[in-house]
Amino acid sequence: MKEMNVHYQNQGNYQLPCIATKKQNELHIGVWANRHRQYLKQHHRIRYYNLLTSERLYPYLADIEEQAQTIFTQLVKSLAEKENVTEKLKADNPMLWVWKMNNIRNRAMEIVNVKVIYV
Repeated sequence: MKEMNVHYQNQGNYQLPCIATKKQNELHIGVWANRHRQYLKQHHRIRYYNLLTSERLYPYLADIEEQAQTIFTQLVKSLAEKENVTEKLKADNPMLWVWKMNNIRNRAMEIVNVKVIYV
C-alpha cells in the first residue's frame, strides 16, 4: 500500500487528520438558495452531502439563487402586464394595486418553488 502524507493533530486522546479546503470565492446565497438547501438537507441527503464534500454546494446554490430570482422577476413583470397592474393604477387606487401585486408575487413565488426550489 502506498504511503500517504497525512498530518495528524492530537485532540484529547484522539489523533485527527488535518484537513484543509480550497479557498473559495464568496458567493451570494439568498432566500431561494436557502430554501433549496433546506429541501436538499431534508429530502435528498446523499445529494446534499455529495455536493458539500466535493465543495460544489455553494456554487450550485448560487446558480439556483440566480435562476430562481430571474424567473421570479420575469413572472412578476409578465403577470403584472397581463393583468394591467400599472403605475397609473398605483396612483389611482393604491390599495387595489398592493392587493394585486401581492397576489401576483405570491403566485410567482409558488411557480418558482415548484419549478426550481422543490425539485
